[in-house]
Amino acid sequence: MTHQFDPTVLREYDIRGIIGETLGADDARAIGRSFGTLLSRAMGQDAGTPTVAVGYDGRVSSPMLEHALVEGLTASGCDVVRIGMSATPMLYYAEASSEDVHGGIQITGSHNPPNYNGFKMVFQGRPFFGADIQELGKLAASGDWISGIGGVMSRDILSEYIERMLECLIEIPAESLAGLKVGWDAGNGAAGPALEALAARLPGEHHLLFTEVDGHFPNHHPDPTVEANLADLRTLVAEKNLDFGVAFDGDGDRIGAIDGQGRVIWGDQLLMIYAEDVLTNQTENHAGATIIADVKASRALFDHVAELGGKPLMWKTGHSLIKSKMKETGSPLAGEMSGHVFFADTYYGFDDALYAGLRLIAASARLGKSVTELRGAIKPMLNTPEMRFQVDEVRKFPAIAEVTERLTTNPGPGVEEVNATDGVRVNTKDGWWLLRASNTQDVLVARAESETEAGLERLIAQIDEQLELSGLERGESVGH
Repeated sequence: MTHQFDPTVLREYDIRGIIGETLGADDARAIGRSFGTLLSRAMGQDAGTPTVAVGYDGRVSSPMLEHALVEGLTASGCDVVRIGMSATPMLYYAEASSEDVHGGIQITGSHNPPNYNGFKMVFQGRPFFGADIQELGKLAASGDWISGIGGVMSRDILSEYIERMLECLIEIPAESLAGLKVGWDAGNGAAGPALEALAARLPGEHHLLFTEVDGHFPNHHPDPTVEANLADLRTLVAEKNLDFGVAFDGDGDRIGAIDGQGRVIWGDQLLMIYAEDVLTNQTENHAGATIIADVKASRALFDHVAELGGKPLMWKTGHSLIKSKMKETGSPLAGEMSGHVFFADTYYGFDDALYAGLRLIAASARLGKSVTELRGAIKPMLNTPEMRFQVDEVRKFPAIAEVTERLTTNPGPGVEEVNATDGVRVNTKDGWWLLRASNTQDVLVARAESETEAGLERLIAQIDEQLELSGLERGESVGH
């Protein structure tokens, strides 16, 4: 037996496709066979039976894919621990918190439209991405699978997951949390049931939106980095006079937030708040630690970390890439503009939006300032949204290489630094601009930031000039 995947579904950070068109039950079964085979070979014959935790989000197609995935895993000789419908961080928790679980697969379409679905994976405690995912395709194409008969058990982890998250509030005096008023928007995503259970345990007043899991997402699209999707939360915070609001994406691994005045707290701004808490927390003593953010983050964040005595590290965009860099550097905290936030100080280092919501409560209490005060203290910068425009797949990486080469060999007036960590990020006296190729779509991504409108216009003009020199133009922005 062999299996060929549609060429579009095996992506850099995960596997994702359109149900009935590029992704179906046969693909899920083949993923199980290939993942189980890789895990068995990595562990070796004397290590016992490989065990894989499996969870799924609230999409209509998820139970079907889960059934086929479990068939594939057990057919490769793996035992399976089914945790059922769950947020992605619950799957990560099931893998990270048990020595008897060696890998994990979450079936989720994340923030994509309802007809999409996919798989996020963890392998022996590390992210599974890039070449790993391509290896699944090679094994399936050749049918190079181990055969066996694995067992299946179900495990309810919700209660212990909630207990583990609540540990971050243990040392905070109850009286400092008693007056808290927070709004939460689950967006009909998979985090809804966990949010209900969590809010019931929290001191203060908590108002919840759209916790009923519905894979059609009837209220709004579950992507909290798009400001329009925060409208319901903003209304709730205003009407109830709440301290702040938190929103989640479809599978609960990305956070969005607004303060008590309805201002968005963007991913890099959240990281500034978290960094201040982590670097100044006397109990944990992470003074001078490395704090990681992706190349799309504001210069204000990197400056803020340095001012706090930390070591700011700019790294490549992508949750798997960031998690790997955290392990390498021993960083206690990292984050992305997309709302993935990773805590490894007193947690496991994976991206968990529910936990990040609790850590916002904890940071506010420890720093002695409201979330609105913390957001208000952040230096205002003028920046573009993430501009994403279509570029042919075969041109996107060569175009970035051309821009990098030009600016490295002949920077031109005003260019202070050219950083090629992920695409090309250029510092000038006006601020900075970024141009990078998406790893998951046929698009280029651009962003610019300045302290003045005139400076921002000049930065955008530099982006357009470099694109033109490579025979491209910044067309109409496209979605994720």
